[in-house]
Amino acid sequence: MTGCDVIGGCPSDYVALAVATFSFLLLLLRSTFPFLIHKAPIPKGSSFWIPTIQTMASFNLLLSLAMSLNVVRFHRRHWWQSCYVWAVWVNAPLGFGLLLSCRLIQAAHLYSVFVKRRLFPIRSYISLPLALLPWVAWATLIHIKQPLNNRCHMGTQWIVPYMCLPVLYIAALVCITGAIHHIEFKFDELKDLWRAILVTMFSVGVWVVAYVLNETHEESMWLQVTTRCVLLVVASFLVVAFFSISFSQPLVSVMSLNKKESFNLKTMGEALGIPDSGVLSQNDPTLDVDPNDPLDILLQNKRFRLSFMEFADSCLAGESVHFYNEVQQLEKIPLNDPVKRIYMVRHIIEKYISTGSPMEVNISHRTRQEILTTLDLAHPNLFKNAVNELLQLINMNLAKDYWSSMFFLKFKEEAAMRSADHELEQVNGLNFSPRLSSVHCPDDPFFQDHIPRDPPSHVGHGSYLQ
Repeated sequence: MTGCDVIGGCPSDYVALAVATFSFLLLLLRSTFPFLIHKAPIPKGSSFWIPTIQTMASFNLLLSLAMSLNVVRFHRRHWWQSCYVWAVWVNAPLGFGLLLSCRLIQAAHLYSVFVKRRLFPIRSYISLPLALLPWVAWATLIHIKQPLNNRCHMGTQWIVPYMCLPVLYIAALVCITGAIHHIEFKFDELKDLWRAILVTMFSVGVWVVAYVLNETHEESMWLQVTTRCVLLVVASFLVVAFFSISFSQPLVSVMSLNKKESFNLKTMGEALGIPDSGVLSQNDPTLDVDPNDPLDILLQNKRFRLSFMEFADSCLAGESVHFYNEVQQLEKIPLNDPVKRIYMVRHIIEKYISTGSPMEVNISHRTRQEILTTLDLAHPNLFKNAVNELLQLINMNLAKDYWSSMFFLKFKEEAAMRSADHELEQVNGLNFSPRLSSVHCPDDPFFQDHIPRDPPSHVGHGSYLQ
């Protein structure tokens, strides 16, 4: 270990580096598992970018510690190897600061949606840089003052203000958590938020002790080696645990590695336990379809709605029918359960209403803005205007072609078969009493039914007939 405390490359350094590499690979597996294995739809907007930025921030944090703490033996000959690049900018604003800021924005979204019952008023690409400003200001100050020595240590007078930043963000997380503790979340978001806070507090506590010892005892070789190993290992634990506790994507989070019983949940309606939101069952009623009936009445029948949806998908115009189907599921949620309604509404908005959403429906700008700027996400008539507009489009573009399509013929055949099967079940279910005949045996046409196949051997044939 001679000299490796200064230039790096100690055995414990490579062990810590291996732990960090394994942790990041596990993080990648954890984050991509639902999408690669269970084919979960990739979300759009902040639901996709914030977890992706968290992954990048985790990588930056681990790499910056390895570079700034001299875990790997190298000589700082180029500007990109400078302590101010890795220990200041990559470690603080682009690493730990970005990780905490993402979690803070996610918590703020929860508060806005479930407590205020409206979408977060500031877009994530604006709110995230705003949350990151204190870290950027700190990095700028350090870069101007230049307090770092050749071993990337900044001195005692700079340690305390640097340690105050994560404490400030943890305090903000605690305040937001206290404001939403009364909400009965369906996907354990509150529990996950508390777990994230506890993991962060534990990691920051250990980190502060190790960081202070590393900064203030440069002359102690074994302490330098031990503390930088602890710093990297604790950071590895933090990024995996922090990312695994995800409350930003409910439908994806139930498909985690620890919840194998939830793999079959394909829709938000199934995840929320909305009645009649899964596949068709034998108990679903049939429908005698009349093309002259209003389409909104016909679409209330689940069998007809799914048949019409298949036809619309074959025409590459199924977004409107899928939207109508999920609004029908929303209407089955009682008005006295606003939390479950908000879950479903947020899912519908992210999937169909938001600009650039994966199945964005063709509605007017005015209707879209009414939904996105609503002051009550649990309002029963939130999607009423959108449904009316889409029904008009469906009537003009899809309905006429459906009546002459193979999908309608198949639906009629299946309906006729189910009707015939139902009548047969009713006939077979009738109770028939044994037929009583006053005709003597030789003249009785049902005689063979009354004769036992193996008559008793001790009784003669004549006595038996008698």
